[in-house]
Amino acid sequence: MNHGRSDVVNSPYTRWDGDELHGKHPVVTPVWIRLDAIYVRAPDSASRTIPHGLDMTGEIPGYLYGWWPTVKGNWLGVVNFAIPYADDRSHKLQVTEQLVPDYALRKREERNPM
Repeated sequence: MNHGRSDVVNSPYTRWDGDELHGKHPVVTPVWIRLDAIYVRAPDSASRTIPHGLDMTGEIPGYLYGWWPTVKGNWLGVVNFAIPYADDRSHKLQVTEQLVPDYALRKREERNPM
């Protein structure tokens, strides 16, 4: 299973596996991403339903490749994931190398790892 491109963001905290002779690749950690923790609506904004819009609620699976620290000491994970649409279509919006705050991530167990 391809969890992303081989040329992922090389953060100072990306872990690598392999060697120069056989090739190196980033260590991938399966995670759960809490979408409603990273895409927060402004409290005073009007709400309306767009049936064909992206469903930015709940948790979805993703793959963590590395970390970036912020100036204030917070951590941002470098994550690839697919956002579902509200109308349940099978196609999802694939996003790569997104910076996601650590509080919106949690490790997940994967039955068939790479």
